[in-house]
Amino acid sequence: MSSTVTSEKLRALLADIESDRVERTLATTNTEKFCEAICAFANDMSGSGEPGYLIVGAEDKTGDIVGVGVTDELLQRLSNYADSGQIVPLPAMVVQKVSFPEGDIAVVEVKPSDMPPVRYKGRVCIRRGPRKAIANEQEERILTERRMHHARSFDLRPCLGCERNRTAETQFQTYLRNAVAPEILEENHRDTIEQMASLGLWDLAANCTTNAGALLVAETPQSWLPGAYVQYVRFAGTDLASEVLDERRFDGDLLTVLHSLNSFIKVLFPGRPVAVSALKEELRTPYPPLAIRELLMNAVMHRDYESNAPIRFYWFSDHIEIQNPGGLYGRVTPETFPNQNDYRNPKIAEIMKTLGFVNQFGRGVFRTQDILKKNGNPSAIFHTETPAYFLATIKESEREDDSILQQ
Repeated sequence: MSSTVTSEKLRALLADIESDRVERTLATTNTEKFCEAICAFANDMSGSGEPGYLIVGAEDKTGDIVGVGVTDELLQRLSNYADSGQIVPLPAMVVQKVSFPEGDIAVVEVKPSDMPPVRYKGRVCIRRGPRKAIANEQEERILTERRMHHARSFDLRPCLGCERNRTAETQFQTYLRNAVAPEILEENHRDTIEQMASLGLWDLAANCTTNAGALLVAETPQSWLPGAYVQYVRFAGTDLASEVLDERRFDGDLLTVLHSLNSFIKVLFPGRPVAVSALKEELRTPYPPLAIRELLMNAVMHRDYESNAPIRFYWFSDHIEIQNPGGLYGRVTPETFPNQNDYRNPKIAEIMKTLGFVNQFGRGVFRTQDILKKNGNPSAIFHTETPAYFLATIKESEREDDSILQQ
């Protein structure tokens, strides 16, 4: 996404002190201020459809350009707010340096989100004129209704038939406590349906859950999304014709599946001490649990939920395969993978971040490769050529003495 803002346009925006589309600051390290501004611009409370601008290097009260040291580190830090997971759904933004005779400024251009309300730390930040604020219930409702008129991803479409009597209150309350700041919950007078709608889990027009809502809070999600489970098989040999040693299915609501996978992986690949010197031991495992976890979380997040096929987690005698329905999506191609990010299921990605199963967006593949390298495994191989599925293959650790772990 490229920016269209010009120097002349920036001067005009800076001069309009009453504009709701500009946040001016001389601070270069105020994360709280920056994230609140980005969140507010993404929500576009006024409905202008125009980008908002966080401008670092200008006086707030006068709009005068003062200039700051716009380093690569500052630009990178500002860019990282898009994928940090602190602001959800992910904001679309461009960061650039603009030079004026008075000095350099850093400009963050934030596009209005098509999935409002956007939250920062569980709060819906908005602009009321030139000042920031936290949205009240009516303002959140306006943003929720606005989302319904935009083109939506599959996870935000209505799951017809999955009505209120098909959902579990306990599952929703667990998510609600994680998604919304405590003080906002205390002031909340909305009923459960309105709360679910504000979080993208309920479609008011169709009077049913969204597909993401069905996955998270339906009593039997697989009734609506038959392929929404993980199939685990351990084989004695190197291919599918080998004897099956163990077979399991992880299904149910999203939170149950994620917790079950987490617990299972820890038991499946325990580290065992191996002496590397007379006074030192290392924990060795043929497959590092954190790397397997990263790949499984990515599969759950990015899979095609319109497919009836499950995520396949297959452990062979010399390698592991993790395969999910749906290939690379959107702007991600075999040529740009893994440096480019895009999300088939942005609401599901947001849910997983909110529940703590994802630390930062867009880093899963890099983190996996780093963990594998430290454990002595070869780099994971990613098969990205087919649009039907995405396959990751992981080989055993190449370190000596790992064979004892298989005994």
